[in-house]
Amino acid sequence: MELIRIKNLSRYFGQGEHEVKALDNIDLSVKEGEIIAMLGPSGSGKTTLLNCISAIDKPTSGEYYFREQGVPREKSEEMTTFRRENIGYIFQFFNLLSDLTALEYVLLLQQISGQSNEEEARSILASVGLEGMEDRFPSELSGGEQQRVAIAGNLAKKPHLLLGDELTGNLDSETTRQIMKVLSKACKEHGITTIFVTHDRSLCKYATRVLKLDSGRLISDEVGEMATASGAVKSAVEDATELVKGGISKAEKMLSNVVNKVKDAISEKE
Repeated sequence: MELIRIKNLSRYFGQGEHEVKALDNIDLSVKEGEIIAMLGPSGSGKTTLLNCISAIDKPTSGEYYFREQGVPREKSEEMTTFRRENIGYIFQFFNLLSDLTALEYVLLLQQISGQSNEEEARSILASVGLEGMEDRFPSELSGGEQQRVAIAGNLAKKPHLLLGDELTGNLDSETTRQIMKVLSKACKEHGITTIFVTHDRSLCKYATRVLKLDSGRLISDEVGEMATASGAVKSAVEDATELVKGGISKAEKMLSNVVNKVKDAISEKE
């Protein structure tokens, strides 16, 4: 099912000779369940496009449909409601609340979305690798752990679409790898469509589709590695490597995931 349909979307800043075309006639269709990486140099329009998709910003012109409904752009109250009901957004800076524990933060975002379930909140934290850390404050967590809390909070909102803007930009390479594996796995399990902006081309291996922007234009739209059989096999091998490095308990948790990935890859290749 199509989640997003964008036609001739443009966003201009300034006027006259000072006018800047941040987005220039973007056409884009996104299906439910896709995990999309968005590449491009600084100033190419990546963040502006995310902001228009999330209704943080208003396009200058063009059409934008979300689940076959036009996205509000005139009244700020309607735009806020649209974001609250449909969008999760993970930023480069974690934006956690310093006086709330990881569990309290997830519960708060649940409540904002009209729900509250502590058992589910704990389960979400466990799914992103934070089991046993529920009562820790941000100051007691590493950068990677704080970003996991941010991911858990967004999952708790149960959004139709999760956006990430350089969400691993402040993390080292190993923590980045861990965060992206957690994110892609969680989004698949929860059926959440995901679009993330990055400067790091290596992160495209976690995507089913890769977009590239330049000077406000969409210049490339390609199949991502995770949508191919070879990509699935590679991911399974990485999981198997972690299984060997881990102990028995870790092996028990990961074995079924590895087997399923290999089976899916083989059937797709056939």
